[in-house]
Order: sequence, then C-alpha cells, then structure tokens
Amino acid sequence: MKISVITTSYNSGKTIRDTLSSVAQQTYLDIEHIIIDGQSNDKSLAIINEFSHINKVISEKDQGVYDAMNKGIRLASGDIVGILNSDDIYENETVLKEVQDVFKSDNNTDLVYGNISFFKEDQFDVTLRKWISQPYYDDFFEDGEVPPHPCLFVRKKVYDEIGLYYPNFKIASDYEFMLRAIKVHKYKATYLEKNLVKMRLGGESTSGLHNILLNNKEVLQAWRMNNLTPPIKFYIKRPWKKIKQLF
Repeated sequence: MKISVITTSYNSGKTIRDTLSSVAQQTYLDIEHIIIDGQSNDKSLAIINEFSHINKVISEKDQGVYDAMNKGIRLASGDIVGILNSDDIYENETVLKEVQDVFKSDNNTDLVYGNISFFKEDQFDVTLRKWISQPYYDDFFEDGEVPPHPCLFVRKKVYDEIGLYYPNFKIASDYEFMLRAIKVHKYKATYLEKNLVKMRLGGESTSGLHNILLNNKEVLQAWRMNNLTPPIKFYIKRPWKKIKQLF
C-alpha cells in the first residue's frame, strides 16, 4: 500500500529541511514524496535537492496553498494521500507505518486522522498546546469538531470521486473538504488516538485577527456550499474547542 506524502512550500528554507528529514526517517518504505514549490527564491530548492528519497518536484507559480495541494494530489500515484506542510514534522519515524496499519486492517476506512501538537521555532520537544481530537460521531461537525487536517490521510479514491480542494478559499478549504467527504458523502473516518504531527505555531488560520475572522467566514461558507446549516450550538461549541487547546 503506497502512501503519497505531499509537501507544499514557498520560501520555506528555514524549516523545510526538518520536514523532509521527518519523511526520510520513516520506517515505512512504500512512500512517494511529492514537493510542490511555488517557485521559491530562497534556498528551498537547494535543500530539496539534498534529499534522495523525494520522487517528484514541481517548482512553478501557483494560485495559493490549496492550488498547490491539488497539483500534488493529481500527481500522486499512492493508495493513500497525506499532506505534510513545509514547517511541520511527523511525531516520530513510525507514523506512516501506524497509519498504513489502520487502513490495512479495515478496508472500509477511507480517512484516518489523529492528534497534533504545536511547538515554537526549533523547540520540537517543547509542546505549547495540543489538538486532541476524538472518534467521529453523527453530530461531530455540529459540535464544533473537525479532524486536524495536518494529520489527515485520505484514500486517493476519495479525491477521485468527490473532487479536490476549493482553490478560492484562503484558509478553510481543508475544512470544506472534510465536511464534504465525511458529513455529506459519508466516507468512513477512523480516529487513531495518537499524536501524528508536530506543527509550528503561526499557521494561516491562527495568525492574527484578520485570518481568524476570514477562517470563520469561510467555514460558514463551507456549510452553505454543501447545502448545510450549522445549528446554534455550533457557534458556541466551536470557539470553546479552540480555547480548550490552550490548556
């Protein structure tokens, strides 16, 4: 069972070596690593060229991170697709093996997700906060829950059948895809109760009031796009879920 790992990057020379190393160190060997670079003008491409495990590199201008993700998915030949951002790393060297084991043990599982932790700069072992998810249930999204996208793994057939990420969104296209795949199309999502990815703080959806407001706007648009209406409790529980991550 091949796993395609897609890393999108743009001028990520300060962090991408850590990302690439975390893939290269995986004990699971049937991996296809695809890099979609937005035509970086820093040292990113030189660093990418240091790694012999990488299968495909595309460096060209794109229309944003979701356009880059879509390019990678179209190139992917794996049975499973995971997206590892260029400033994130896997929790340890067995993550992809453990994810593969879940898919292999249940042919009905279409998506696998776990937990993530957040660190600052190069302090990998200093956890500033955590995102602990839980198994999917009927009111999962209505209760303000959402799988952490950085540790989401998807059978390629799901993308083939329902489409990719909506490129016009700036921040929440991953939310829209998960809502569409799991809530609307009923693909089976399995929760792996382990930390799978470590993220640097400061991502697009959490950096600054403007991005927080934009994220909320796009999340509500995602519901409307899928002919859904969030219940009143969604507006109360979703912010509370974010606050709980801080403790």
